[in-house]
Amino acid sequence: MEPKKKRAQFSLAYFVLMIFVVWIFNDMIYRPYMLKEREVSYSAFLKYLSEGHVKSVAIWTDRLAFTLKGEDSSPQDNPSFVHNVVRVADPGIVDRLMNAGVEFSEVKQTEGILNALMGWVIAFLPLILLWYFMYRRMSGVGGSVLSFGKNNSQEIQGEMTGVRFADVGGVGEAEVELKEIIDYLKFPERFNRLGAKLPKGVLLVGPPGTGKTLLAKATAGEAGVPFFSLTGSSFVEMFVGVGAARVRDLFEQAKKKAPCIIFIDEIDAIGQARSSIAAMSGNSERENTLNQLLAEMDGFRANTGVIIMAATNRPEILDQALVRPGRFDRQVQITLPTEEGRLGILKIHSRGVPLEDGGNLEGIARMTPGFSGAELANIINEASLLAVRRGAEKVAMRDLDLAIERVVAGLQKKTPLSPEVRRKVAFHEAGHALTACSLSGTDPVHKISIIPTSKGALGYTMQLPTEDQFLKGEDELRSRMAVMLGGRAAELLVFGTATTGASNDLEVASMLARRMVTEFGMSKTLGPVRYSNPEGAYLGSPSSNRDDISQETTAAIDREIRDIVTEAQSTAMKILETRRPALDKIALTLQENEVVMGDEMREIIDSAGAGETKAGE
Repeated sequence: MEPKKKRAQFSLAYFVLMIFVVWIFNDMIYRPYMLKEREVSYSAFLKYLSEGHVKSVAIWTDRLAFTLKGEDSSPQDNPSFVHNVVRVADPGIVDRLMNAGVEFSEVKQTEGILNALMGWVIAFLPLILLWYFMYRRMSGVGGSVLSFGKNNSQEIQGEMTGVRFADVGGVGEAEVELKEIIDYLKFPERFNRLGAKLPKGVLLVGPPGTGKTLLAKATAGEAGVPFFSLTGSSFVEMFVGVGAARVRDLFEQAKKKAPCIIFIDEIDAIGQARSSIAAMSGNSERENTLNQLLAEMDGFRANTGVIIMAATNRPEILDQALVRPGRFDRQVQITLPTEEGRLGILKIHSRGVPLEDGGNLEGIARMTPGFSGAELANIINEASLLAVRRGAEKVAMRDLDLAIERVVAGLQKKTPLSPEVRRKVAFHEAGHALTACSLSGTDPVHKISIIPTSKGALGYTMQLPTEDQFLKGEDELRSRMAVMLGGRAAELLVFGTATTGASNDLEVASMLARRMVTEFGMSKTLGPVRYSNPEGAYLGSPSSNRDDISQETTAAIDREIRDIVTEAQSTAMKILETRRPALDKIALTLQENEVVMGDEMREIIDSAGAGETKAGE
């Protein structure tokens, strides 16, 4: 909260408090003690009146006030007393006063200004509070009660972001493209000399956790220009027209600070494709906000020196008018880091972490293909927490290994399994591991465990690839499915029946088989045709539901998926039948130790006379 706003709120609270203090002082201190007011009974008043001690009387609607003779003779030592009497229905009071020769008068009922003011304040206090909090909600948290049409962006000077490209790793070519934007902002004359125009918009697209927001801050930090940061959802509020007003205000504010960068995170909140059905059904606040944003980015007025950067992990749902050239001129793909990029990210996040013997970050980078920058940062942090728990002074390699397992499989539970369940889980995981060691094109087994995890698994077989894989052949995919179904095959082989422990294996294998048939054209029956929707998504696999596919084709796809999955299970079953001694020995070792490392497992296979480690090698 800004200091000026804090001072204003403190002054308002102080003013209200002073009103209450003055009101209490007036009613409880000033009148009783300074004016020496006191209450007497009506009978005492009549006694004073009959004895001739009453000097004057003031008649009010609900009370009488009188003074006694002689009490004002010494104002300094003995100030006047005012005696209050609750009025009693006495029709003869006027005759009594006239007979006693007392001065009297009727006083119109009035209240002090403070009493009247506090009465009005107390009466309207609920309405005032309702008005205040309603307008506070309209204007956003911390906003002024009348500023709901103002944008609530956070302005940061470029050098105050505290982020440079040296603090961001694993972005590859994206850094090169963004450095050109920095040159535009720093040296516009170099580009104007050849007629080059400043890009209006840069869209950062990539999976979650790849560092899109961090890259935007680094761009502003390197360029040293003001940085306006806000989210797409912050434009739309409960009133129609607020979003469009905030867009206009944002661009007006940015143009005053040009050159600058406007960063809109999660722009898909307001940038979704407009629907003709929605337009026919009525007005949409989100679409009005999008229309205003489109007009500001490529309208009749030039926004010289203002670059809009936006980030999303759902580019497939953005409106085509938003992503066309002239609005978002650049689309920068932020992909998952390569091995070299992962090593750079690990080095950045381990700067302040003491590693034992320097740490084997190169090995961690090789073991974590497919990990995002956020996941790698989480691995370093989890390893540090594990080292703190065991009271170590430095983070060891075993801490990093356990951190990877925790990110992949979840936190290990302390609840032990029953002997029967433990035996089934041991054979299930041994089936996965033995199948992986017997087929070519599979990732090496790093560890087998039958310790339950917080993600619901009763055990897991961890395979860690040795290098990044960008292309996979059909044989490799079929081998992967055989490994997935190796656990179920072991259950059928040893116990004669399957359990629910293979539910996730079946789900993943069926999804992979469907993609082989509908996306990759790896079906001899259906041929090299794509049957799934062409639109992909970072937040999930593309949908395979299409209205233009006949029922016969759909049935053929289902039959082909079933055949591929059945064949994968048969492959795993044949391997386990051939290498049954190795399967039994691995399962027995798991039941005894709960954990078997990859090297130990391969020694067990060799000692059991299983032959070659990889079939076909």
